[in-house]
Amino acid sequence: MNESLRPGGLDGPESLAPVSAVANEMRRGTLSASALLMKCEASRRGALDAYQTWSPEFAERQAAAADSAFRAGIDAGPLQGIPVSAKDLFGIAGLPTYAGTPRVLPCEWQREGPMINRLRRQLGVLVGKTRTVEFAFGGLGTNVHWGAPRNPYDQTRVAGGSSSGAAVSVAEGSALLALGTDTAGSTRIPASMCGLAALKTTKGRWSMDGVVPLSPSLDTPGIIARSARDLGYAFDALDTNHPETVHRQRAAIPASAMKLAVPETYFWRDCEAGIAEVAHAACKRIVAAGARVDTLELPGVEEAYGMFRAGGLAAPELDRFLADELPEWRATLDPAVKRRMDAGGKLSARDYLHRRARLQVLSREAATVFEHVDAVLTPTVAITPPQVDGVATPATYDALNLLALRNTAVVNYLGLCAVTIPVGLDAKTMPVGLQLIGAPGDEERVIALAQTIEQLLDWRTPRAEEGDRA
Repeated sequence: MNESLRPGGLDGPESLAPVSAVANEMRRGTLSASALLMKCEASRRGALDAYQTWSPEFAERQAAAADSAFRAGIDAGPLQGIPVSAKDLFGIAGLPTYAGTPRVLPCEWQREGPMINRLRRQLGVLVGKTRTVEFAFGGLGTNVHWGAPRNPYDQTRVAGGSSSGAAVSVAEGSALLALGTDTAGSTRIPASMCGLAALKTTKGRWSMDGVVPLSPSLDTPGIIARSARDLGYAFDALDTNHPETVHRQRAAIPASAMKLAVPETYFWRDCEAGIAEVAHAACKRIVAAGARVDTLELPGVEEAYGMFRAGGLAAPELDRFLADELPEWRATLDPAVKRRMDAGGKLSARDYLHRRARLQVLSREAATVFEHVDAVLTPTVAITPPQVDGVATPATYDALNLLALRNTAVVNYLGLCAVTIPVGLDAKTMPVGLQLIGAPGDEERVIALAQTIEQLLDWRTPRAEEGDRA
């Protein structure tokens, strides 16, 4: 029998409450960080396999420190006392880093970078490190060394990758927010497949220092949350353009002020049953609410995807990283990761530099679209989360992995930012995400748009419940 969970977070009065509301409860003294952490710990579902390193004692010390600060009248920032998970690429002092490999990386990869430092300064509570595809090189969430975190909607299915455990940790409620990385969709894909929201930041907006790299040309930190509202709260807290001790009230964007675009071709091709229909229905409801939605293609997507299919920049850059930094790790690479790396890792220097130069041109062309619209709307992922057993062979894995990454990878290759939000269920009753693609550096606007659309659609993830799934 297949025990499945419907994600919904904590039991009790905090269930499904926005992170901002939980934070206010702690500031009023009606909820302690330690009590909140206990609820998160109780929400963990071991069968979903979200965590590479789960360390309750480590988290409880942080929660106690946050409570002590609250009692002393110290407000260190919006994330004080908030339970947060981190993908097992982020260096965290005192916790090992595996990066999805079968053994611990050298201690230098425990060094904390700016993202973790900013969270620490605000006395956020790191609950553990979540599972990832080996070196983050895959979109389905599988890992031959550690297994695949299971989708909370159906445990026979993948959760998406590469930030697979990050999404599962938020869906099950063991963390209220999760830090991930996004090189070709690695926050947006698992968020979409697990009925959550996620942010892919513009390359360079947030530092990747202290994070195990896949592709320095494309890697970006990201956030996974239960809602666009929570994304906005976390973004403001973590963004270096905002003071750490202030939570800004984000100005709402009314539907009548929205200028959006929906492409007709590329992103809608080969969508599995129910995905295109749900995404189109969401777009129609946005129009009915008063938004202007035009038909407009995003230039460069076909060429960028062609480069991605040929190994892009990630394959040669991972190949270089392993050769220079972790040569002993090559021998034990997950076969799915090795196939992709080998396919693109033999690129000549000339062809590599040509790809980089060509992508700069394509990025400039794509950015011109946002002179006329605020965001481009697409389905986030074209496929239903596959069965774990259904991606066990190279032929099935490779085809589905490419299709899972198709709609998200081009955002990274074109230098844009994006948010995904859940908008319904497909024909197999699995979550469907709507992707909002924005101009480089326009995260604030895209998050604000996502928050308004989230309220317009009013789609709610069902409450957590254990039981058999028909």
